Amino acid sequence: MPSPLLVLRHAAPVVLESVVVPLGAYYCALLLLGFRGALLGALAWSYGLVARRLIKRQRVSTLMLLGTALLTMRTAIAFATGSAFLYFIQPTAAAFLAAGLLLLSALLGRPFTQRFTNDFCPLSPEFLARPTTHRFFVRVSFLWAATMLLNGVMVLLLLLLASTNAFAIERSAISVTLTFTAILLSVVWFTRTMRRDGIVVRFGTKAV
Repeated sequence: MPSPLLVLRHAAPVVLESVVVPLGAYYCALLLLGFRGALLGALAWSYGLVARRLIKRQRVSTLMLLGTALLTMRTAIAFATGSAFLYFIQPTAAAFLAAGLLLLSALLGRPFTQRFTNDFCPLSPEFLARPTTHRFFVRVSFLWAATMLLNGVMVLLLLLLASTNAFAIERSAISVTLTFTAILLSVVWFTRTMRRDGIVVRFGTKAV
């Protein structure tokens, strides 16, 4: 498996680009321009990311394009209705949908978690074909479904109770905490499952 430091090294720019900087831009715009200005600031940042990649002739991921399209739709709905609730409720609804899809994929024996893992950490077809490996990805799908469901419930309660100014930071804190906790539990679970199957999981030591 890749070195944890290498994974963090690759993940840090993504977190900075997709979470930290947009959150800072949102709050600066919120304080200076109000809610509508904050919406435009977040949307402008998203378009800027896509434009920078196109100018540098870098690949624009499907996930980024989809996220930008969804953000455009959310912003249009918020401007049309003037409702901050409708703007923030849409990602929460997506969390409930993701939980349902993860649960369904596990019940059908075609876990989405296996596809996601293979995107970030490619595994050999022979290893993925092992019954123990398949069972792990089916079972860990339930963990991630529960994580997404809990995230949706907590963010929904926060949306109903917190102020608009505090919501974005508190939502990000909840989502990031739950996600990293689920990642840690998944890695520990994977290591122990493989060990019971006679496979020792080792992580690289070079962060290059």
